[in-house]
Amino acid sequence: MLRPLDALRDTRREWAINRSRLIAALIGISTLLAVLVYRYYSLQITQHDDFLTQSDRNRIRVEVIPPPRGQIVDRKGRVLAANKPTFVVGVILERSEDAEALIDTLAKRLSLTESELEAFRERSSRRRPFEAVPLKLGLDDAALASVAVDLHQLPGVVVDAQLTRYYPYGYELGHVLGYVGRVSADDLLELDSERYQGTLHTGKVGLEKRYEPLLHGKPGFQHVETNAHGRVLRVLDRQSPEPGQDLRLYLDLDLQRVAVDALGQQRGAVVALDPLTGGVLAMVSNPSYDPNLFVEGISYADYAALRDSMDTPLLNRAVQGQYPPGSTIKPMLALGALAEGYITPETTVSDPGWYQLPGDDRRYRDWTLRVRGSGHAEKVDLRMAIAESCDTYYYDLAHRMGIDTMAESLAPFGLGQATGIDTTGEQRGILPSTQWKRSALGEAWFPGETISAGIGQGYMLATPLQLAQATMVIANRGNSFVPSVVHRVGGLTVGGAMRQSVSVADEHWQAILTGMIDVVHSPRGTAASIAKGIDYRIAGKTGTSQVISIAQDAIYDEDAISERNRNHGLFVAFAPAENPNIVVAVIAENGGGSSAAYPIARRVIDSWLADESDV
Repeated sequence: MLRPLDALRDTRREWAINRSRLIAALIGISTLLAVLVYRYYSLQITQHDDFLTQSDRNRIRVEVIPPPRGQIVDRKGRVLAANKPTFVVGVILERSEDAEALIDTLAKRLSLTESELEAFRERSSRRRPFEAVPLKLGLDDAALASVAVDLHQLPGVVVDAQLTRYYPYGYELGHVLGYVGRVSADDLLELDSERYQGTLHTGKVGLEKRYEPLLHGKPGFQHVETNAHGRVLRVLDRQSPEPGQDLRLYLDLDLQRVAVDALGQQRGAVVALDPLTGGVLAMVSNPSYDPNLFVEGISYADYAALRDSMDTPLLNRAVQGQYPPGSTIKPMLALGALAEGYITPETTVSDPGWYQLPGDDRRYRDWTLRVRGSGHAEKVDLRMAIAESCDTYYYDLAHRMGIDTMAESLAPFGLGQATGIDTTGEQRGILPSTQWKRSALGEAWFPGETISAGIGQGYMLATPLQLAQATMVIANRGNSFVPSVVHRVGGLTVGGAMRQSVSVADEHWQAILTGMIDVVHSPRGTAASIAKGIDYRIAGKTGTSQVISIAQDAIYDEDAISERNRNHGLFVAFAPAENPNIVVAVIAENGGGSSAAYPIARRVIDSWLADESDV
């Protein structure tokens, strides 16, 4: 007898339901297997190359190898700008899960300044996510250790060894060499972005800037295999960078240091040229600065101290300082007057100690009127006018020549125009004329301004380098060269380019030379005090340039004038006088007169001639 529960079961229906479920399950499994097979086929066959590439990108990365920067050496091969190894902490942003937190951690460990963080953000905007972005440059041992010990806990952080610029002689060569600094966004507007991949520094001023394309070199690259943490396992292939070219200078380190020492605490500049090549043997601007401060980013406090100093240490006085040349232009002006027939070597001028224009009550005083109460002599010829720097002689000469003829006579010596020296920031100076004043000031020229120009005052301005170049023309009797700091780049000579010669009769050159020798070697020469103990002859010319005007009836009293309002002292010279191998120009700012300048020149010349005699 059937039980009641069995009577209610529909076996056939249950079987149908179970079969349907089984079929559905089989279909689902088959579908999943088909999807898996298709996916496997797609991964292994259809998209194999794409995924292999992606895998390699995760495993293999390209690293740019910055080129070693070319060194700068002096004429004897001594290194003036070198490359020293340093460590750089960088961040690969795509390897960090929380980049901001990572940067905060590193900022605390490395004591990063806000400027360093800002520089990192700026660099990050220009780099691809898989490239290491430098965060901290020039790590010391303590900073390096603080990062290296926990490097495994800092995903995305890399520590690289790189070469950075180092200037072993610091402020002694700051203005000559210039400096490198971090590559900025503005720099990249001028630089080739491909060549500067991986490069952190570029030349900012001076030789570093002027010769940047040659000093930089060409970057290389390497493919490296990394693990899951981004750590390099091995280098797969490498293309070495092309190093930058070395610069060999005309400059002599020993002479440079003598010039630095001779200037001491005196604000001013010294330029020494080789008259046979135009090569810069020494170029000093004081005060100076340490270029090492700029390499890794100068602090705000350090830069503010340099920028705001009354002594303007960032100004390269040798090529950027513009001063009234004073009496240093008298030999050049006389040569023009001789050539044009305004005077002869025998022409004399009466010298009561002052000069008056016809119909004018104003007296233009000779410097001897203050010192001696009279002029130089009853009659002054050219030789005496140069040796004793007779202002009255040149007042009269200027009046007869006129300002435009004076400008035409001085222009061939390079005044009022850039010399073309291979550095940055050179100023042109001013060689005034009627046209210049009309263009620059919109005013007419006055006769009294011509008188002032006759002794290198008024509107006339020149740099110490320009005065050295003009003196080189006299030393070579008309020939001269474009001044150059760099002698050779790699194996190529770049210095020694000739300027247009100045044609003057031999007897006129000799007349000027005789007067310039008397400046030093005549008892009444304005630089006679440096002739003591000398065993060679110097041809020179002193100069004084006014900083403030002195009233007609007033007397210049140095003790009553503030130091920064005192006259500048100048001196130009070459030696040995008969066969020159050095030309020197010195400016002693607010030195009171030329007596502050010519002892400096004597020390520089002595050092060079002694060194030459030892060779």
